[in-house]
Amino acid sequence: MDYQGDIIRPPSEAFSLILQITTGCSHNRCTFCGAYRDKPFQIKPWQQIESDLDFAATWCQRHTTLFLADGDALALPHAQLIALLAHIRCKLPWIRRVSSYASCQNILVKTDAELNEYKQLGLSRLYMGLETGHDPTLRIIAKGVDSARMIEAGQRVRDAAIFLSVTCLLGIAGTENSHAHARATAQVLSRMQPHQIAVLTLMLIPDTPLYRLMRTGRFVLPAPVQLFQELRCILVQMEPFRTQFHANHASNYFSLSGRLPKDRESMLATIDQALAGFLPLKPELQRAL
Repeated sequence: MDYQGDIIRPPSEAFSLILQITTGCSHNRCTFCGAYRDKPFQIKPWQQIESDLDFAATWCQRHTTLFLADGDALALPHAQLIALLAHIRCKLPWIRRVSSYASCQNILVKTDAELNEYKQLGLSRLYMGLETGHDPTLRIIAKGVDSARMIEAGQRVRDAAIFLSVTCLLGIAGTENSHAHARATAQVLSRMQPHQIAVLTLMLIPDTPLYRLMRTGRFVLPAPVQLFQELRCILVQMEPFRTQFHANHASNYFSLSGRLPKDRESMLATIDQALAGFLPLKPELQRAL
């Protein structure tokens, strides 16, 4: 398999076959993200993709899920993405789920009919980075869209019967807008109603614009207690709908996971233990992206 640079995938794709069809990210402007800054975005040559699929057909028959890397497979033109999904189905018929990251912008470029066609050809899970529902923070971190567009993209993915996993970032609004970020994020999630919510904690990466703002004092990362308050606020303010809720990423200070609304009270109790200082926290050296 041909892999160029570091390969990043969601934690739930840990056992998936990784097929790198693009390098980099089609947006690549988010001020907090350093994942693809050294990788110009490009679609890999079809000949290379075919070669990787031939390799997988021979050597990867134990994998039943496949993740399309790098940053956003939906950046592919429609005809090319259809050809890719059809090729995967032909070459790897045992694959039961194809997944990808998906930016809000590239979801919205696709028509409803196109999204439905991807679902029919096996693309059954998309991971979208919301980060925050707070519009001023979305502008500051250069996501390129506002919360209304995020909601529209999320709802269109759900309407296509594609499993939607949405990522949120504790701390992304700094100390000044911490509470507003949490409340707005809860409101957006309530309207979007993703199948899965993954909450991470911001870790400032050297040489990113947000890191440089921190170094000059123009961005202040919230202390752990304020981060826990953000997490609690999101859970309290969200309307009750059925979803998987996970705050168990390596970046988080403690692990939280359950199903809403069933497990809301038990998760709130865990957060309250952390706020009271009764819950052991992950040491800084063990936190990671």
